[in-house]
Amino acid sequence: MKIATQGLLFDMDGVLISSIGSVVRSWRIWTKEYGIPGWETYEVPHGKRAIDIIRELRPDLDEAGVLAGLREIEEIEIVDTADLKVLPGARELLESLPPERWSIVTSATRRLLLGRLEAAGLPIPAHIIAADDVVNGKPHPEPYMTGAKLLGFDPADCIVFEDAPAGVGAGVAAGSRVIGVLGTHTADELEAATWIVPSLAGVVARSTADGLEVEFDAV
Repeated sequence: MKIATQGLLFDMDGVLISSIGSVVRSWRIWTKEYGIPGWETYEVPHGKRAIDIIRELRPDLDEAGVLAGLREIEEIEIVDTADLKVLPGARELLESLPPERWSIVTSATRRLLLGRLEAAGLPIPAHIIAADDVVNGKPHPEPYMTGAKLLGFDPADCIVFEDAPAGVGAGVAAGSRVIGVLGTHTADELEAATWIVPSLAGVVARSTADGLEVEFDAV
């Protein structure tokens, strides 16, 4: 496949880096402390903002309590970078892109995003949309609509890279074409994506007179 586009919008966890070990450990610590039944085997819903997860798990908390819980899980996750790794092809793809043509759109907070990119040694884009920058998290289209706007493009002129159903749904709802990246979910779970790739290892982007050309082998 060779696709013409203006900008690229990347999710972070599961697309650029893997921090699944940290996420699982951190949320089990948090759910134990906050009295969530079954905390020993708790599996965090991938692709959702921490603040939305906290509201679902503890609907009894007032806004001050929710924000306190958010700060706590953020601190736990920032410290735990033991097995964080860069996913195949991510570094090469990001380093090949003109800085004005790409952004990261993540459900992580800005502090957590910057901490993980620094730990991974990945380039930090000029444009970032984090959990704290939107009112509505994925699967709402707001994150990707805002990311495209930040780059100066229409969402329809951007390609979204996502690994989770919530993120794929957000990209589709924003009007973007979506490349689902396998890893955290199966191809069946990402069926709403426009295309699916095994990883970023086979994705190549080239600058053109009109923007970018993205080449990849879809599964």
